[in-house]
Amino acid sequence: MHANNAVGFYKPLATSNPDSFKDIVLDMPTVGPADITVAVSAVSINPVDSKFRMSSPISTTPRVLGYDACGTIVAIGSDVRGFAIGDRVAYAGDSQRAGSEQRYQAVDYRLVAKAPATASDAEAAALPLVSITAWELLFDKMGFTPGRHANHGQKLLIINGAGGVGSVLAQLARWTGLTVFATASPKHHEWLRAHGVAHPLDYHDDIAGQLHKLHADALDGIAILYAPEPYMALANQLIAPFGHVGTVVLPTAPLDVAELKNKAASLDFEYMFLRSLRGLQIEHQGNILKRMFALYDQGKISSVLSETLAPINAQNVRAATQLVENGHSSGKVVVAGGFPE
Repeated sequence: MHANNAVGFYKPLATSNPDSFKDIVLDMPTVGPADITVAVSAVSINPVDSKFRMSSPISTTPRVLGYDACGTIVAIGSDVRGFAIGDRVAYAGDSQRAGSEQRYQAVDYRLVAKAPATASDAEAAALPLVSITAWELLFDKMGFTPGRHANHGQKLLIINGAGGVGSVLAQLARWTGLTVFATASPKHHEWLRAHGVAHPLDYHDDIAGQLHKLHADALDGIAILYAPEPYMALANQLIAPFGHVGTVVLPTAPLDVAELKNKAASLDFEYMFLRSLRGLQIEHQGNILKRMFALYDQGKISSVLSETLAPINAQNVRAATQLVENGHSSGKVVVAGGFPE
């Protein structure tokens, strides 16, 4: 095997700082009985990478980020079932272990699925974290039914629909029969339409007014994929009785949810790392990926990849992270091509 080249960091520096990411070499990962070792060929960058990095203490030991990967299995633990050396896989991994920005990563096989046959490595690496987040939010938390046309006649509003989670969430919702409304800048409205949104909305304008013109004054679900505080009054106004308001973003101030009570509506929080963090039915996430990748191969879900940099090194991880942190792009940014020799 090659040396375990990686991209790591020692302290939380601004991404623009050349020392924010470093090319390093790690020891080979220790493989537990339920682990597989993957030779990583592509990783995607998520907003959570920046959150984890900027909240990390200074350390003499480098930390490796990356919570999306596609690669090939090169070793398997004694308890692993359903996988073999040479399988091409994709996964989001575990926030408590070294991430995917290394040539060889050990990951619990229950978090993993065989990569979609019709997806490139970069396309496959763009899918896991956002797919798990969207699936758990829409079905496990907000209570919609995961089946073709199963939610026909119901309406979903997505706040911040052009990002990675929104792009998958809208497609899943459309597959289940939901009519999808989503906010974004007008320059991303074509992206929204191509990814499951029936009615793009301009987030700069009066969202309730735009929905009123579309006869959508009561919504069965509202997914807030941005800071929830500015949108809670809107959610209180628009959510239908027994509806669900869901969010993936940690509030930084108290949320006024009193109006949800008299509608018997729910406020749902999604955190996709919880299962691996607490050891709670972590195989559920591998099963989600199996279903999502099947939908991808069937053409029900399309790629959310918007930009690819290559190869995987500190320079390209830094550049990709800056694109994500700018917050004005659609879809996912991936660093692919494996690690340089």
